[in-house]
Amino acid sequence: MTPSQTLQGASPPTTLPSAAAGPVPSHHHRQFEVMGAQHRAEGTRFMVWAPNARSVAVVGAFNGWKAQPLQRLQDGSGRWGATIAGPAPGDCYKYRIQGADGQTVDKADPYALRCEHPPGTASVVWDLQYEWNDHAWMAARGKRQSQASAMSIYEVHLGSWQRADDGKFLNYREIGRRLAAHCQALGFTHVELMPITEHPFYGSWGYQTTGYYAPTARYGAPQDLMAMVDALHQSGIGVILDWVASHFPSDAFALARFDGTELYEHADPRLGFHPQWNSLIFNYGRYEVRDFLISNAVFWLEKYHFDAIRVDAVASMLYLDFAREPGQWLPNPEGGNRNHEAVAFLQDLNRSVYGQFPDVHVMAEESTAWPGVTRPVHDAGLGFGMKWNMGWMNDTLRYVARPHFFRKWHGDDIRFSAVYAFDENFILPLSHDEVVYGKGSLLERQPGDEWQCFAGLRALYGYMWTHPGKKLLFMGGEFAEPREWHHERTLDWPLWQLPAHAGVARWIADLNAAYRRVPALHATDFEHGSFGWAPLQPGDPTVLAFLRRGSDGATVVSITNMTPAVHHAMRIGLPHAGPWHEILNSDAAVYGGSGVGNLGVLQAAAEPLAGQPASATLTLPPLATLVLCDRPIDSFPPILPGAPSNALQP
Repeated sequence: MTPSQTLQGASPPTTLPSAAAGPVPSHHHRQFEVMGAQHRAEGTRFMVWAPNARSVAVVGAFNGWKAQPLQRLQDGSGRWGATIAGPAPGDCYKYRIQGADGQTVDKADPYALRCEHPPGTASVVWDLQYEWNDHAWMAARGKRQSQASAMSIYEVHLGSWQRADDGKFLNYREIGRRLAAHCQALGFTHVELMPITEHPFYGSWGYQTTGYYAPTARYGAPQDLMAMVDALHQSGIGVILDWVASHFPSDAFALARFDGTELYEHADPRLGFHPQWNSLIFNYGRYEVRDFLISNAVFWLEKYHFDAIRVDAVASMLYLDFAREPGQWLPNPEGGNRNHEAVAFLQDLNRSVYGQFPDVHVMAEESTAWPGVTRPVHDAGLGFGMKWNMGWMNDTLRYVARPHFFRKWHGDDIRFSAVYAFDENFILPLSHDEVVYGKGSLLERQPGDEWQCFAGLRALYGYMWTHPGKKLLFMGGEFAEPREWHHERTLDWPLWQLPAHAGVARWIADLNAAYRRVPALHATDFEHGSFGWAPLQPGDPTVLAFLRRGSDGATVVSITNMTPAVHHAMRIGLPHAGPWHEILNSDAAVYGGSGVGNLGVLQAAAEPLAGQPASATLTLPPLATLVLCDRPIDSFPPILPGAPSNALQP
């Protein structure tokens, strides 16, 4: 499916799904309260689901790795359990399962709260006692991350963002301190963590999860992760968890053939095997599997205070033929390619999460034309709060990679997103997926000489930050990382000493400050009537000009020049006469630009242009974004605590 096809036919935007999602389903979406290793004063209660097993025992450090049997519960649930004296927090253990096939295998606990440091694969008895200090954040969270609020998300891979001087991983606590300072300095409102659930293969970036309830031990203990989230919250920064419910690896110690049968996955590989990722697919038709996953989402939101989950690879869940050739998949009962069981699971997930946590978000990475991803479940939608705009990302990056001279023939590519910008509640993502596997960095995508590459990147960010939709930028993009990302090395932090890179970072900080301060840039991100194209004379397909109308009555105009040519005496149609303040200019010298601009203000006269009652004449810098506002920047209320105080200069 081409990027231009991805979002056609999507559904109208909605309000917060939590407000209309209906009651929480009467399923057991808190399995973590009874399953796994529950450490108590009288002993540790072990509970595991293995309905087809012949026998189940616990082996661990506390019993010399000798089997202590569990008893099958007589309630028909297929669970095995027992309370065992002796296990203490920190003790490793596994379940020794004789499966229905007669084979005996040692399995990690699917509900383990902590896992052994890789390459070890044992589960660890643990408790999650922690004294939180983020009460102010949690009390105000609903307001601070409502759909009418600014959301500027910094995506991070913890193992390659920063490391210690000796190359070792930092602890969650230290990462939290550094991330909080970094995001405050640049004005990001949220951090999105690439998957931090335990995974045996570091090179999977966390997307091959084996410990669904355990944060990876590479960066510390569970309480260290809590302290990291706590520190970010105390700095006014929300935290989003990248969550993988679409597939899991086939490692013998984990979920695969857990009780000697295909328990969590499908038996038929046409339903249960993912050829693209060489992994297994959850059987969403089993209520125990749905409960395992939905309980997992609830667990992270409750126990670790995450503010949102981003559901990975939703399209792979929705379509039975995703990444498959004919003959490699089974149609649904109607003969189609929609996975009805996955749809029901996602609807159940969103009802449950929003029912229990009305102030969080569930975000979908969904790349197709599936209708109503962010429509409430009771209105036949999937019930997500937001969706990644993959169509915008693909069209935009394809456009900016073109040589400047050829861009005039491809104006529809860069403008097409306005056709569907309000069909869903969109996030504009420039994520990790766009700077790996030979794609190059965002800076490398830009054509031209070195100055033009930096200017083009600043123009791209200006266009992105003023376009309708919340924002997401992968780490390194904020200072124009020149190399493609690799998980085995950290970002090139010394580049901050160079003026061109420091200029991009300053531009990001000022974009974030204006974005958060001016309601026209965020409060109406999902309201169709808030956007309109601004007419230009002379017209030029490489110049983008549009208006954003705020909930407070103020209007912002964004103008982006996608070529190195300076436009003198260009007229732009405006909603009214009077002063229009140039609140941002990516070509300013402080960002590394050439210094072309309009001396801070334009005077619009009552001279109509193409349907607008007024117009003004401006100078448009090369490869640059100008942002005009009909009010001075200091007339807007200050932004919430946690953002830089000096990022935006009036």
